[in-house]
Amino acid sequence: TTTWSSRSRWRSCGPGCALLRRSAPAQGLLRHADLELDPAACRASRGGRPLDLTRTEYTLLKVFLRNPGRVLSREVIFDSVWGYDFGPSSNALWVYISYLRAKLEAGGEPRLIQTVRGLGYVLREEP
Repeated sequence: TTTWSSRSRWRSCGPGCALLRRSAPAQGLLRHADLELDPAACRASRGGRPLDLTRTEYTLLKVFLRNPGRVLSREVIFDSVWGYDFGPSSNALWVYISYLRAKLEAGGEPRLIQTVRGLGYVLREEP
């Protein structure tokens, strides 16, 4: 099961996650390089190291893992993660990409989420 702590850290889901798992189609592990996300267990890891992600970081990572190698525009990411676009002057996406990168690279691993200037972001091993 999965719950959120008072600081919105991903822990386990509780009864709500079990209901979501029963009503949603079965999803396998999402993997790219040494990055792994298990939607059924609501867990993510990099190189076997568990990642302590907020709900937004987890959703953002899931969007990238479902689209590896594909450049995702700000608009696509905003719609997939938040359901709306914050507008061109918002730095919300940049902030959450930075948080997620810091957690993914905390063990000295190479960067997987690359910036594609003028287009968006992409999950790939090489810049």
